[in-house]
Formats: sequence, structure tokens, C-alpha cells
Amino acid sequence: MKFTQTTLAGAYLIEPELRIDERGFFARAWCEQEFTAQGLNPRLVQCNISFNHKKGTLRGMHYQAKPHEEVKVVRCTAGAIYDVIIDIRPDSPTFKSWFAVELTANNHKMLYIPEGFAHGFQTLVDNTEVFYQMSAFYHAESARGIRWDSPLVGIQWLIENPIISERDRGFLEWIATEY
Repeated sequence: MKFTQTTLAGAYLIEPELRIDERGFFARAWCEQEFTAQGLNPRLVQCNISFNHKKGTLRGMHYQAKPHEEVKVVRCTAGAIYDVIIDIRPDSPTFKSWFAVELTANNHKMLYIPEGFAHGFQTLVDNTEVFYQMSAFYHAESARGIRWDSPLVGIQWLIENPIISERDRGFLEWIATEY
């Protein structure tokens, strides 16, 4: 796997190294040793799938508050997403900064999102599926979010007028110091 540091401290774009032959390809999507060698949290306790019928569906910006914060490794297994993260760690040099990348079923890229980040995505095509690996179990009482269109962050989404849940529309523009 190839690990590339993003513009946000601790977040990495991961590209599997494809071994291609006449049958197709083979690639490693997870390796505890490789993640540890990069200084990344290799703990995985839960995997989730998000399926989205329509282009323009937006989910986010979600995070879990301390002490239940989580690492996520996100991959698009069908379709395409615009994957977005915000650094919400007050002591980070990239605090309140955001980063986005297109993850598609065809490019096979993954995004490593460390603890202390809010995460969301917007589907770029119909029938998109996203696969998440997490380092912590979901803890409903710690589930939080930041408004997807917060002017304090200024994310530049690719598709206007997204399909978004009432819950996600109701998040505040920013968080207190509770992260």
C-alpha cells in the first residue's frame, strides 16, 4: 500500500498496490503491520456499509466525542463520492481546516481519518456504496456533527442542493470545546 500524507495532520490517502494480470487484479486493502509502520492506529473493531440511491446524497459531518473518538478508513466500493474531513482538534496545526478527495470504485483509494476529525461525503453518482472500518464501537451518546454548510468551515461541495437528512441539517455550525 502507498500512504500519502494529506494537507491535514495525521490524515492519509491510501492507494492499494494492484497486482494486475489477465484475470484482473489482486491488492491488499488492510495490513496491521503496514499501518503500524506508518505510525497509524491499526485497531479495527467495526465495519459499516452506507448505500445511497441518488447522486447528490450528503451524509455528514459526523464525529464521536471523547472518550469515544474513532479512526475511520473509508473506501468507495460502488460508484463515487466526494469524501470530506475537518480537523476538529483544538491543539492541531490544521485545526478547522478541511480536506476533500474523490474516492471511487475504480480508483480504489482509501482515506485514513484519525481521531479528532469530522467526516462526511457526497455521492457523485446514483447507487453508491461506501465501506467504513472503525477503531471504536459506535457510541450513540457520543455521536455529534457539524453543519455540512457551516460558513466557519467553508467546504466547497461539488453538487448543490444535496439530499440530506433532517438530523444532519440540524447540526450546529461549529462545536464547543467538547470534541
